[in-house]
Amino acid sequence: MIACCPAERPRTCSRSYGRSPTRNSPRAWTKLVGGYSLSEPHAGSDAAALKCRAERTTEGYRIIGTKAWITHGGKADCYALFARTGEDVSCFLAPGRIDGLTFDRPEQKMGLHAIPTTMAHWDGAMLEPGRLIGAEGQGLPIAFSALDAGRLGIAAVATGLAQAALDAAVAYAQERTAFGRRIADHQGLGFLLADMAAAVDSARASYLDAARRRDARRPYSRLASVAKLVATDAAMKVTTDAVQVLGGAGYTRDFPVERYMREAKVMQIFEGTNQIQRLVISRHLAR
Repeated sequence: MIACCPAERPRTCSRSYGRSPTRNSPRAWTKLVGGYSLSEPHAGSDAAALKCRAERTTEGYRIIGTKAWITHGGKADCYALFARTGEDVSCFLAPGRIDGLTFDRPEQKMGLHAIPTTMAHWDGAMLEPGRLIGAEGQGLPIAFSALDAGRLGIAAVATGLAQAALDAAVAYAQERTAFGRRIADHQGLGFLLADMAAAVDSARASYLDAARRRDARRPYSRLASVAKLVATDAAMKVTTDAVQVLGGAGYTRDFPVERYMREAKVMQIFEGTNQIQRLVISRHLAR
């Protein structure tokens, strides 16, 4: 499921702005793996600072620059690529393989192993005019719109991850005994499990609230940030506490909770760090 969120991003961009090579064959998307190419070595959360250029020529657009943290880098069939067209940023549906595009080796990450993540180097690759999504200069609104939708997906994944960690912790606490009784019956650990359950329920309520607004075609950007913030912070805390409940066993790979903890961390980082989510929420409140 984590891998599906970024894979869906090019489709989200193209569907929303109506420009893509597959627009006449919607089913084609079901066979494609997509990647997202927004960040750069010196432009992560500050997307407006990107430097990759799309120079207009008689044949289309020549792409020059380096992109970072490319999801499914080197493996995707297409990428939502963001590059400067003059002073503004535009979005393109770039093919996964093209002359002038190379990828570095995948990053060695602590988790998220299902998604190869790489640097990409654009050295004059040519994109035909029909690869432009929307109009020139619409890149940042397209990017932010896709991120709003993506944050809901990440919030849902984080909630599921937290639920899995809670289930594992409860099952272990019901079987493990100490001082003559189940550890679940000790008040100190019982309260810890209760806090974990409350965090999971809060995360689920947050993302479902935002998802209902999106389904109703109502503004949901602020609630998407709230859901992402609440759910991913909950996932980090619940998975860490699950390791604690299992004790030494939780620190081994014989049990899944150590992996849950590793996977939870990235959710506080991608789709906009949780500090960025707080910034988004505060700006909505100040309007």
